[in-house]
Amino acid sequence: MKITDIRVRCVAIPMNCMLRHNTGVHPGYLMRTILEIFTDEGVVGLGEVGGGDQRSALTKLAPRIIGMDPFQLETIKLKVLRNIYYMSNARLYAAIEMACLDIQGKVLGRPLSDLLGGSVRDAVPFIAYLFWRYDRPGGGDDTRAEDLADHCEELAETLGVRAMKLKAGVMDPGEEARVLELCRERLGPDFGLRIDPNGVWSVATATRIGQRLEPLGIEYFEDPAWGLEGNAAVRRAVRMPIATNMYPAKFDDLGPAIRLGAVDIVLTDIHYWEGPRGVKELAAVCRTFNLGVAMHSGAEFGIELAAMIHTASTIPEMRFAGDAHYHYLTDDIIEGGPMRYADGAIRVPTGPGLGVTLDEDKMAHYERYYEQVGDYYARFHVDPKRPDWMPMVGAL
Repeated sequence: MKITDIRVRCVAIPMNCMLRHNTGVHPGYLMRTILEIFTDEGVVGLGEVGGGDQRSALTKLAPRIIGMDPFQLETIKLKVLRNIYYMSNARLYAAIEMACLDIQGKVLGRPLSDLLGGSVRDAVPFIAYLFWRYDRPGGGDDTRAEDLADHCEELAETLGVRAMKLKAGVMDPGEEARVLELCRERLGPDFGLRIDPNGVWSVATATRIGQRLEPLGIEYFEDPAWGLEGNAAVRRAVRMPIATNMYPAKFDDLGPAIRLGAVDIVLTDIHYWEGPRGVKELAAVCRTFNLGVAMHSGAEFGIELAAMIHTASTIPEMRFAGDAHYHYLTDDIIEGGPMRYADGAIRVPTGPGLGVTLDEDKMAHYERYYEQVGDYYARFHVDPKRPDWMPMVGAL
């Protein structure tokens, strides 16, 4: 079997609100680049990647993989990821690996999870991912802790989720701490609580807020301050697990993070950690050093979500519910529409490969929508209601 060609398309799907974070605003839609890898035997593999319009970048990599056997992933990885440092991009390689594993599963008639060692759970739980919202359903913006606590209660009821995470670093840190305090009060002692200011807080602020939240027994404090040194300083000062999807977010930084004592839990991400197989390698390192593992969301659509679920289902120690922006999307590009939550979890797809298929009518519709709205990464996640605002690390 040989790879004969690729096709790349950009699509955007509306959300039910605008999501604020400490580097700007997702402007009412999410966007992804969809990859198809074609083979001489007629089997097509699907991949997906974020980070803006990646069509040109993937097209430049096509000559490196055309003619390759999609089962020879080590060689493909060397040619795509290890060849020239200024073209090295784990996100792009991950989309290619995802598509090649999809091909392998289809050829073998087995789900992708079987290629990674087999599922140890048949469904993967997810959280209520909370953002401060503009233009929320029903109108208005989130302005106070009660707004987010109300949203958390709503998601707990409608999706059945049993944990939340607040994307912090947007409002006053004390008001963001109050979100978790209200959720603990309303949802009880067993509801999982997490907070993630994405490193924007100073060590002093992160320490103060962390110590305030200690009595809540939160699951973890994610990227409380900037960099390995910042996380390590906060970890020494608070009595709660420190998690990260920023430092480290690649294998080069994993050793230094362990030596510095910067982290207790690493959030896996298919794109940061070099594909599903890379996530399995990361899990093995975390197991060796007694680090916890959780799952990061990159604002994925159904193709990547399927890959995340397959991968997470094969990691026994991944006991934390996964992150997902998915409940903010109004639709998906896969046949059958958006995956369904049941008791806060989404079942592992059972079909061959990823177990999902593109809906070509939806693809055409959301390609046209993308052409209308454009690549928001080119606008640096501008805040439309604060046009002169810019992120400042450590200013709080």
